[in-house]
Amino acid sequence: MTVQLLLAFVLFAAATAGTPGPNNMMLLASGANFGFRRTILHILGIGCGLAVMVLAMGFGLGGLFKAWPVLHEVLRWVGGAYMLWLAWKIATAKGITDKASGAQPMTFLQAAAFQWVNPKAWAMALTAATTYTPEGSAAAVLIVAGTFMLVGMPCSAAWAGFGVGMRRFLDRPGALRAFNWTMAALLVISLYPLVVETRPAKPPEQALRELVQDVPPPPVMASHG
Repeated sequence: MTVQLLLAFVLFAAATAGTPGPNNMMLLASGANFGFRRTILHILGIGCGLAVMVLAMGFGLGGLFKAWPVLHEVLRWVGGAYMLWLAWKIATAKGITDKASGAQPMTFLQAAAFQWVNPKAWAMALTAATTYTPEGSAAAVLIVAGTFMLVGMPCSAAWAGFGVGMRRFLDRPGALRAFNWTMAALLVISLYPLVVETRPAKPPEQALRELVQDVPPPPVMASHG
C-alpha cells in the first residue's frame, strides 16, 4: 500500500466517520444523557466493530452478499426495524438523573453489533475494502482496518464530547425531551438511504441505444413525380 493511497484513505475515513450518521447521532444523544465516561464503551464498540467489518469485507464477505442478494435484503429490513426501535428508546430517554427510568448507555458489544445493521457503516466498510486495498493483500486489509479504527475513534469521541457540552443547556426536563426527540428524528431520517435504493446508472452505450429507439422515425414524404 503506497503512502499516497494511505493518505487518501485517512481523508476518506475522517470524512465518513466525522459526518452525521446513525452512529454519531447516537453518540451525541449518549453524551448528553449519560456523560462522556459512560459513553466510552460505546465509542470503542463503534471503532472495533467498523474495523471487524472492513476485515470481513476485505477477506471475502462482500462476495458472499453478491452471490446471495437475499441476505442483503434481510439485513436491510432487520436493520431498519432495529434502528426504529433505537430511535424510540432515544426519544423516551429521561436522562441520567432519572434513577427509576433504568436507562443505560450502549455497551461495547451492542455498539459493535450495531455496525452490522447500520447502512452507513456497510457503505464505509465496503468502500474501504474495495477501493483502498486494490492489490487485495492481507497486509493492506489489516492496515486499512487499523487506520479506520484509529481515525474513527477520535471522531466518535468528538461527537460524544459535543453531547456532553450540551448538558448544561438540557438541565430542564422539557429541553432534554425536545433534544432526545430531535435526535430520534435525525436517526430515523438517516434511514433514507436504507429504504430508498439508488438504481445503478445505465452504461452509456445502453442509454444511447434506448434513446435512439425512442426517437420516432422521420415522416415519409409523398413523391410528386
